[in-house]
Amino acid sequence: MSVFQNQANIIITCYRRLSPFLEPEVKALGFDVAETFPTGIRTSGTMTDCIRLNLNLYCASQVLYSLGTFRAKHADDVYRFLSQIAWEDILPAEGYFSVTSNVHTESVNNSMYVNVRVKDAIADRIRGKKGVRPSSGSDMKQAVMHLFWKEEQAEIFIDTSGETIARHGYRKIPGAAPMLESLASATILASTWDRRSAFLNPMCGSGTLAIEAALIATNSKPGLFRNNYSFMHLLGYDEEVYYAEQDKLEAQIIDAPDLRIIATDHSEAAIENARKNAVAAGVANMIELQVCDFTQTEIPDENKGVFFVNPEYGERLGEISELEETYARIGDFMKQKCRGFSGYVFTGNLALAKKIGLKPRRRIEFYSGKIDCRLLEYELYEGTKRTF
Repeated sequence: MSVFQNQANIIITCYRRLSPFLEPEVKALGFDVAETFPTGIRTSGTMTDCIRLNLNLYCASQVLYSLGTFRAKHADDVYRFLSQIAWEDILPAEGYFSVTSNVHTESVNNSMYVNVRVKDAIADRIRGKKGVRPSSGSDMKQAVMHLFWKEEQAEIFIDTSGETIARHGYRKIPGAAPMLESLASATILASTWDRRSAFLNPMCGSGTLAIEAALIATNSKPGLFRNNYSFMHLLGYDEEVYYAEQDKLEAQIIDAPDLRIIATDHSEAAIENARKNAVAAGVANMIELQVCDFTQTEIPDENKGVFFVNPEYGERLGEISELEETYARIGDFMKQKCRGFSGYVFTGNLALAKKIGLKPRRRIEFYSGKIDCRLLEYELYEGTKRTF
């Protein structure tokens, strides 16, 4: 039976600390979550289910379909087990595939060697059955296999995504120190934003937060912006199933005619990049872009919504001394101009965050790359107390 009909374990990976926001996404699609861990969740389904997961998830990185677990002490054990899998029923004999791995075992000090053994096992099996050896390489634009091996426990997966789905595909001009799209989505989902009140995004850079807010508010899923996945390069793939899922994505988009998303930046180049990215995402008409200092950002009269800013951390851009004044000004602006809003500051520098001078109601942990970050939530009601 084709993997497109076989039930199997599915691991949906994400960047560290995003799984609390990935889990409700998966459940909303009707899947049971068997396990949640810091970098993903475990569920079950068919390869056809993997198509739906790839197209719908904001916070995910890869969707991995399990072909089996086994014990392995050495790389030769991996080769022997994989040689028993009917790869000739999974991969085209004259096709192309790539191998990735996550290896933590004492017997191997070079994961690239393990990748070669995986490639050999697959190619040798297909050549033995079909007389033709498929091509392989590091290009992940076609079929991708993934090996997870920790101590003596191993599992082989079809990576149904291929290139990561953490990048949502619309952003053509990332700008300086861009925020990963899946991370931006997770921070928005972590907030109290109701998707109808105002979303203010000063220091917007290339516009990722504002664009993701517009996509979430209109229920526009990342699968709208990508047309190539690993699952498309497997035997048994039915493009009509994929097109049906695409049609569902289009049908579930909702209007948000009264929503105001205001994004500003002092850099003309950043605003131009944000405009181009918003056009590519199909939400340019939803985002009001303006070149100005963040303190000149328009505050809607309703005094309801969120103020969401991702200032420089001092790790990659700018100097700490210059940023201290910026963070203090952010605190003053929220206190003086944003009463009635919820304020959010995403930062990887907690020392600078203290310069905001307001006590956060919540501190939500994230990572941006390898930087330990926090999404700080401030309730900006009348009479907010400053803390020193």
